[in-house]
Amino acid sequence: MKKNSFIEGTIIATICIVIVKILGMFYVIPFYAIVTSAGAALYAYAYNIYGLFLEIATAGIPNAVSKIINEFNTLNRQEAKIRAFKIGKRLLSVIAVLAFLILFIFAPQIAHLIIGDLTGGNTIEDVTFVIRCVSFALLVFPFLSVSRGFFQGHNIISVSSVSQVIEQLARVIVIICGSYIALKWLHLDLTTAVGVAVFGAFIGGLCALIYVYGKLKHNKKELALDEKFEVRDEITNREIIKRIIKYAIPIVIVSIAFTIYNNVDMILVLRTMNYLEWDAADVEFIASGVSTWAPKISIVITSVVLGLSASLIPNMVEAYTLKKYDEVNHKFNKSLQIILFISLPMCVGISLLASSIWTVFYGYNSLGTSILAVAIFAPLFSNLYTVCNHTLQSMNKFKWVYISSISGILLNAILDVPFMLLFDVIGLPAYWGATLATVVGFSVTVLIAMVYLRKAFHFQYADTKNTLLKILVPLIVMIVVVVLMKFFIPVNYDSRFACVMYIAVIAVVGALSYFIVSHKMGLMDDILGKNYLQKFKNKIFKIKKEV
Repeated sequence: MKKNSFIEGTIIATICIVIVKILGMFYVIPFYAIVTSAGAALYAYAYNIYGLFLEIATAGIPNAVSKIINEFNTLNRQEAKIRAFKIGKRLLSVIAVLAFLILFIFAPQIAHLIIGDLTGGNTIEDVTFVIRCVSFALLVFPFLSVSRGFFQGHNIISVSSVSQVIEQLARVIVIICGSYIALKWLHLDLTTAVGVAVFGAFIGGLCALIYVYGKLKHNKKELALDEKFEVRDEITNREIIKRIIKYAIPIVIVSIAFTIYNNVDMILVLRTMNYLEWDAADVEFIASGVSTWAPKISIVITSVVLGLSASLIPNMVEAYTLKKYDEVNHKFNKSLQIILFISLPMCVGISLLASSIWTVFYGYNSLGTSILAVAIFAPLFSNLYTVCNHTLQSMNKFKWVYISSISGILLNAILDVPFMLLFDVIGLPAYWGATLATVVGFSVTVLIAMVYLRKAFHFQYADTKNTLLKILVPLIVMIVVVVLMKFFIPVNYDSRFACVMYIAVIAVVGALSYFIVSHKMGLMDDILGKNYLQKFKNKIFKIKKEV
């Protein structure tokens, strides 16, 4: 089986990620129309808690196994490599079964934890049913993940990337077709329809697992899976397990942090809005909007920006190993600058066009518009959080990954309710307080990481500060242009197509104004480098020659 070069692997992975993100972003349009806001809330309850259990079930082991296999393969320790793969699968089999049993058996208690005493909307029985439907996916994904990690450890990126597309495609088909058939053709109740939709996670994972195992079976010889080793490598099983745990723990902390953010927000928003005596249907709409449906739209921000900065982060490892701390500092600042330069105008633009964008995805709703207009800024801070934690991990400062991440989670949980109550008192939408709590939590995480890096490695941030101040100029120009266009161009919220055209025209003109002013100020050269476009062209030309 052909190994992928760095450039080829990056291109394959990027294309597949874009396809997966597009599928994950746009399936919500027909699905939301089929199940309405009540079904969407029910879907959000199940999927958010499933995401947390999935992080626990995989426990960072797939990524750890990938790293270990890469090391052993490089050192030509083929026997130890195969043992590491088998040990990883055994560990995951135990964890996965336990996670499934806990989620399935204790679904009623978890459902009660999520919605509490809320009446008039989805019941505890409804939530219990959909949680149990999605729990079966926990029996598939751990094995799928470690198998993907095995291929990645051999620098075979295509199998893992293609399997993600297969998984997402199968899942989306089940979500849309399954819920439609259950509700419209078979005339089953809404809870059953949503249960079918969340069961799509199991079907998607199973399809991807069949594909990956097929690749393993057809390439056993090349991957040394069938080889009978006469000599056992000197590395013991205990040492392999220690390595897996050592590599997995920081990955678990970072991954679970994001999931906990979502679940904490969802539960506390439900409780607080119910306490403030909002209508049950509105409470469920707001909770699912804050935790699930607004973040679906923000996928475009996280995927684009992380794709741009991903090539910078791996270079930090090499620079740190060579103790070139100035270079690590430069790469870190460059990542932050790229995120600010791309994310900030996207967040502002989506916020200004929130009503039209929400209409395109879910149909016009004033509450949805209000949620999206503010919630869209959270991904900006989550991107900064990701870069900070990747940097700390690259420098093997795992202690500070734990300290910064846990501090942010706790602060978010502590501030959620007070902020929502405060916003309600001063006459602002209470649910905005939940987004502010999330932003503060991420900000504190970023601040802790940056302060530590400054003290320990003398990092300087003057360039990033100056860049941020410069970005405000084209940003203000863009805001003025968009606001003026909104004033003069009418929009028809009864037509999704009209909203799409409205968004397209304003977004293109707004983006052009931002980039033209940025170019005139020299911002693009400062951030991306004067020779960036030429380097990009050279890479494209090189890829064409290789093909």
